Amino acid sequence: MIIGTGESVRMGTAAALEKLLPVLLAFAGGVFLARRKTVPAEASKAFADYAFLFAVPCYLFGNIHASDLGALFDWRAIGGYAAAAALAVAVVALVAVARGTREPRAVALRVMAGVQVNTAYFAVPVFITVFGTAAPIFPVLLFQVCVLSLVVIAIMELGRSGPGSGGPGRKLARAVAASLATPLVLACNAGIVLNLLSVRVPEVVLEGAAFVGDSASPVALFALGLHLGGAGLDVRGTTREELLLIGFKCLGFPLLAWAVCAWLFGVRGDWLAYLVLIAAMPTPQNLFIFAQRYDVGVDLSASLVIKSSVVSLLLLPLWLQTVVS
Repeated sequence: MIIGTGESVRMGTAAALEKLLPVLLAFAGGVFLARRKTVPAEASKAFADYAFLFAVPCYLFGNIHASDLGALFDWRAIGGYAAAAALAVAVVALVAVARGTREPRAVALRVMAGVQVNTAYFAVPVFITVFGTAAPIFPVLLFQVCVLSLVVIAIMELGRSGPGSGGPGRKLARAVAASLATPLVLACNAGIVLNLLSVRVPEVVLEGAAFVGDSASPVALFALGLHLGGAGLDVRGTTREELLLIGFKCLGFPLLAWAVCAWLFGVRGDWLAYLVLIAAMPTPQNLFIFAQRYDVGVDLSASLVIKSSVVSLLLLPLWLQTVVS
């Protein structure tokens, strides 16, 4: 599982870079065209919406419906990742409070930045390119949306003020509905239910979902490149808090996931590699959406999404060389 030294390391590095070429091509193409203004950077939202609302759900539905759910849901692996995520939540929250952040919504936003991962726009295309499938992401995606995101949204909703916000019960119900009604979760749940019930989906529907789903990876990466090319990257303006969060997200969390999953839960083989790589994915774009919706840490969120994406992309060859044989 772990690559050795000398010639094997060089071969591992070359193989990792070769697997990443399609990822880099789609991403760099978006950056290049946005910088040259051939394609307006504002178009990134349209491409991202297509990927998030349509292409990725189509991919998830078709693949989950055809998957062996017994092999897909490795409960030891999922339990290890959940435990690592819980520890990471505690670490980020404690550090945020120690650094003077007291407002619950601001703490929740930082927890989301340090622990949640960009599944739809980053992990799915990377896994499809490297492993030929994004199936290992499905259980983590459901855990992230149904547990982590639900907690964050609940805190955001409960801290919301103003006319029409309603009482705590109404806010919590709105948080649950918002978390569970996303196209990604609906597609995953539909695929799981139809799989468990052995419902035969017409072949033309599955072929159509596969056709659309195949576009999810390049379009999502192209949209991310367009966004970065238009927004630019202010490295000099990076704050110490941003450095801490990006460092934890791109290095601390995957190392923590590796330690917890391997040493405490005995996860080995492919699943250990999958979980470490998932943890190494950047901060999700939903962070910026949440920040705008709830009017908290908007500038910080935008900076973390962009910079963590760049750092994660730069570190991908290292993680691939380390955990993928």
